Amino acid sequence: MFRSLHMKLTMILLLLISSLMAVVGAFLTTSVSSFYIDMFYQQMDDVFGEGNPDFYPSLCREAQAGGAEMQNMLEAHSGLLGIDYRTRNYYILDENGVFLSGSSEESGSHLETTANILAAENGRVGDESDITADYMDFAVPIVSPEDGETVLNIIYILDNRSTVSQLTSQLFLIIMQALLVGLLISLLLSFLLSKAMVGPIEKLTAGAEKVAAGNFDSELPVESTDEIGILTGTFNEMAGVLQETLAAVENERNKLDTLFLHMTDGVVAFDHDGKLIHCNPAARTMLQRQVDSSCTYDDLFGGVYPFAQMLAIQRPNYAEAELKVEDRTLELYLAPFSDKERGGVLIVLHDVTEQHRNEERRKEFVANVSHELRTPLTNVRSYAETLLDANGDIPLDTANNFLGIIINETDRMTAIVQDLLTLSRLDAGNAEMILTRFSFQEAIESVCRANALAAKQHSHELTCETAPDMPLITGDRSRLEQVMMNVIGNAIKYTPDGGHIRVTAGARTDSVWMEVADDGIGIPKKDRDRVFDRFYRVDKARSRESGGTGLGLSIAREIVDRHHGKLFLVDREGPGTTVRLELPIAPPA
Repeated sequence: MFRSLHMKLTMILLLLISSLMAVVGAFLTTSVSSFYIDMFYQQMDDVFGEGNPDFYPSLCREAQAGGAEMQNMLEAHSGLLGIDYRTRNYYILDENGVFLSGSSEESGSHLETTANILAAENGRVGDESDITADYMDFAVPIVSPEDGETVLNIIYILDNRSTVSQLTSQLFLIIMQALLVGLLISLLLSFLLSKAMVGPIEKLTAGAEKVAAGNFDSELPVESTDEIGILTGTFNEMAGVLQETLAAVENERNKLDTLFLHMTDGVVAFDHDGKLIHCNPAARTMLQRQVDSSCTYDDLFGGVYPFAQMLAIQRPNYAEAELKVEDRTLELYLAPFSDKERGGVLIVLHDVTEQHRNEERRKEFVANVSHELRTPLTNVRSYAETLLDANGDIPLDTANNFLGIIINETDRMTAIVQDLLTLSRLDAGNAEMILTRFSFQEAIESVCRANALAAKQHSHELTCETAPDMPLITGDRSRLEQVMMNVIGNAIKYTPDGGHIRVTAGARTDSVWMEVADDGIGIPKKDRDRVFDRFYRVDKARSRESGGTGLGLSIAREIVDRHHGKLFLVDREGPGTTVRLELPIAPPA
């Protein structure tokens, strides 16, 4: 009930008016009583004091003479004494306070001995007042004019304060009526005041509720220039700044969401209790398992780094770890974020499987190059040393044979170096390509004619079948013919004598293709993914016997990639190998 600001303001004003009227009433009542008492004793002093110097000595002389005229003298001064014979009377007492005569015989016979009467009996003027008493009294001793000390009579004035009581009651009634009117007026004014004050506050409250609900469009009108108007204007400015801030935060959050959604690295976040709060698609792919809100840090990474130790790491420090997931290697970067009570742990996953594989391939490539160059160098050195040590004793035919071997090995090293330079240029993008518009069909037929003699030497049956009216393509004809020569040459080399090699070609809407199929030794399934690697050989002994460098298919793949084409092995049933080349008709960029 009292939580309403309307009610609080109304109650405050009512209490204020009530308290004010109560204080004023008490002050007026006390002031009236004090004034009446002061006026009573002032009247007594005016009659018996220095203001009337002849009256008191006259009373003393009359008392010395017997006191017969004392009552007449008091009656003569009754107006000055305020004697009204109802509420205020005078009494003549003897020296012991016994009633002798007065303005009221009835009340005089029942007088009580008061402190002022006792003071008069002792020769002092009794003028002590008590605001809490229900009467006012004054007692003056009438002493002997001879010695000025012997008390002959006592003049006693008694007022029962009925007038004061009536006046006080009337005053209280007036105060109560004024209080009632004041309360009604204050109730109305408090309602109007509270309405004027609380109305803008209620509007501010409604505006704050809209802002809390996310609605920043409604602006509160500024209806005054006082503090509430200033507060309303400040609230509108705050709402605008808050809207801009939230929009900026939302924009940044969208950026982060987009970044986390499309970045190749995995990102996983946990709160301070180890519960999952974020996991992007890349992380799910890397972890190769279902990751949902029920997963915890211990479920995913508990065996890599304890969660409690992770939270204890001081920022900006972080931890590194490695995690094996089936055949893949993940590099983990773990770091705490925010503070210990509200923060958690953020983990970035980086797939380094290909890096490790590339490092292994690099080491294998260096070893293969060293091995491939060492063998011909060893042969060249051996035959050269033999010729040098013979000092001309070796027959001419044998010496010429040795020199022929040296020349062949030198040519072999030259071919290896030349292939390595070609691969290096292709890797660096420095190999120039001379693009022309040429017939893909004529290029295939030209390569088949060039390999016809080699096929005949191995008793192979080489057939070439191309679709009629094949479209022209744009590319580097000499390099594409090099690819075709390599593929067809491999089929001739690695097919046992008397085999069959079939070359077919065709076209699609936006591409052309060529397939070279043989019925040779084939390629085992475990080696099919690596036949295009540099220096990789399925049968190393036979490859060296045939004079191959192990780089032909690697160079062919690089050339085809530069033309945005594809070179791959076709899955097929039975013995033999089928290699397919696909090239776009449109020119490469």
